[in-house]
Amino acid sequence: MVGGEGTRLVVLRGNSASGKSSVAAELRNRYGRGLALVGQDNLRRTVLRERDRPGAANIGLIDTVARYALDAGYHVVVEGILYADRYGDMLTGLLADHRGLSRCYYLDIPIGETFVRHASRADPDHLSQVTERELRDWYRERDLLPGDFETVIGSDSTLDTTVTRILRETGLADPPV
Repeated sequence: MVGGEGTRLVVLRGNSASGKSSVAAELRNRYGRGLALVGQDNLRRTVLRERDRPGAANIGLIDTVARYALDAGYHVVVEGILYADRYGDMLTGLLADHRGLSRCYYLDIPIGETFVRHASRADPDHLSQVTERELRDWYRERDLLPGDFETVIGSDSTLDTTVTRILRETGLADPPV
C-alpha cells in the first residue's frame, strides 16, 4: 500500500499535444506546494534519455517516484502519453495500491486538433524536432486503460474548465493554508 487516506493521485493521459503538461502545470499552480508532478517526458527523455518502448526503465522509475512522493505525503499528478499496453500494468498497480482518492483522466483530442495545438507551442526546438509525421505515428485513438475508470475529457473542454473540474473531483480545490 502507498500514500495515505488524505493523499490524492491524479493520472493524466492522452496523445502528444493534448494538453497534459499544461493541465498538470496549472493544477500545481493553483494548488501550490504539496503537489508533486511526475512527468513521463521528464523521467524518460531527460533523466534516462531512453526511447519509449515496452519494458523500458522509465516505467518503473515513474512508479517509484510516484510512490515515494505519495508516501512522503504529497499529492501526485502522473502525466504523459503513457500508452495503455506499455504503462497499463504499472498504472493499475499504482492505483490499486494507493490508499487515498485516485482519479484518471484521458484527454481525447482528435488528430487534426493535435496538429493545431502542436503548431502553437512556444518552443521552436521542439517544433523542429517533432513533425506531423511523428505526431501521426505516435497517435492512438482512445487508448484507454482497461476497466472503464478513466474520465474522458474532449477537445471542447478549455484548460480552465479541465483544471477546475479535476481540482473539484479530487478534492484539491481548496489547498491547505
